[in-house]
Amino acid sequence: MEFNQKENVGTMGVLERHSFNKESLQSFMEKNISNFEGNIEIEEFQGGQSNPTYLIKSKNKSYVLRRKPPGQLLKSAHAVDREYRVITALRKTDVPVPKTYSLCEDINIIGTVFFIMEYVQGRVLWDPALPDANKQEAKELYFSMNKTLAKLHSVDPLKIGLESFGKPGNYVGRQVSIWTKQYTDSETEKISSMDKLIEWLPGNLPSEKPLRIVHGDFSLTNLMMHLKEPKVIAILDWELSTLGDPCADFSYHCMQYRLNPKLSDKKYCKEKGIPTEREYLDLYSEKTGFDIKEEWELYMAYNLFKSAGILQGIIGRVRDGTAANKNAEEVGARVKPLADSAWSLIENNFM
Repeated sequence: MEFNQKENVGTMGVLERHSFNKESLQSFMEKNISNFEGNIEIEEFQGGQSNPTYLIKSKNKSYVLRRKPPGQLLKSAHAVDREYRVITALRKTDVPVPKTYSLCEDINIIGTVFFIMEYVQGRVLWDPALPDANKQEAKELYFSMNKTLAKLHSVDPLKIGLESFGKPGNYVGRQVSIWTKQYTDSETEKISSMDKLIEWLPGNLPSEKPLRIVHGDFSLTNLMMHLKEPKVIAILDWELSTLGDPCADFSYHCMQYRLNPKLSDKKYCKEKGIPTEREYLDLYSEKTGFDIKEEWELYMAYNLFKSAGILQGIIGRVRDGTAANKNAEEVGARVKPLADSAWSLIENNFM
C-alpha cells in the first residue's frame, strides 16, 4: 500500500483528539517501569491509520506508547493488548522486536488501553522499489526482510506461551469471515466484485498449513531498519497478529510486487538487485520448507480481498470519527480497484 512519506515520518504535537493527562501517565510510568526518571515530554508520531502512537521522552530514556484511540471502535480493531502479548513472547526468540515494559488496561489512566515499549532508533523505508538504495544494499534489504519473516514463521507458538493467541485451523477461512464483516460493517457503497469475492472465497480456500504466528501486515513500512546497515532490526505494528497460515502472511507481504509498477518489472528488479516475485518466493520456500507455487495466485486473490477489507475499514473509521490519518479517506478510495483485481485473478486462474 502507498504512503505519503512526508506526512508519515517523524513526530508532531499531540493532536487534540488524542491528548491525555500527562501527569497521570508519568505517575503510572514511575510505578511500573524500572529506572524510569520523570518530567516526560510527549510527541505523537505522524501517520498511522489505526492506533495513535507517541514518543515519550524522559530524563534518561525515550519510550514508545501505543494506545487504542478514543471513540466508537470496531470490535476486532485496535487490539493493543494483543500487540503487547505477542511482542513480549517473541523476545524469547531470535525474531527482532522491541522490548516491552508495561501494559495498562485501566482506562482511567489515559482514557484507553495502552502499552509502553522501547524506542528503537533506526530508519523506516517507504518505497519497496528502494529508489535511494544501491544494487548491493537493495539485494541485502530484501534478503533481510525475507529472512526475518521466515524466522517468524519458524517459531512454534506453543513453545513461547502463545497457544491461546489464536484458533487452530481454517485460518484463511476465518480471515475471509473477519474481513467480510469489517467490510460490510464499514460499507459505504456497493462494489460488485467485492460481493462476488465474499460469495466465492469461502468455498475455495488454500490447503491447510502448519500453525504459526502471522503478523498480518508484514510490509516495509512496518519494519525498522538499521540506521546504516541493510538489515531489519525490529518488526512493528502487531495489531493484526494471530495464529494461522504462514503462507497467507508471506503472500500478503509479496503483494508489493503486484501493487508497485517498478517491482512488477523484472528488468527493473534485475538492475536494482531486487529478487523477482518468483525468486523471492523460492527464497522463502528454501528457508521454511513451504512450497506453495500451485496456490500462489489463490493466495494473491485472497490478499487483495483482505486489503480491500482493511481499506474499507479505514473509510468506516473516517465515518465514525476514529481515523488517525487525514489522508485515510483518499486511501480508502482504492477499495474497488483492489476488489476488481482480486476477482480478475480468480476468473483468469480458477474458472
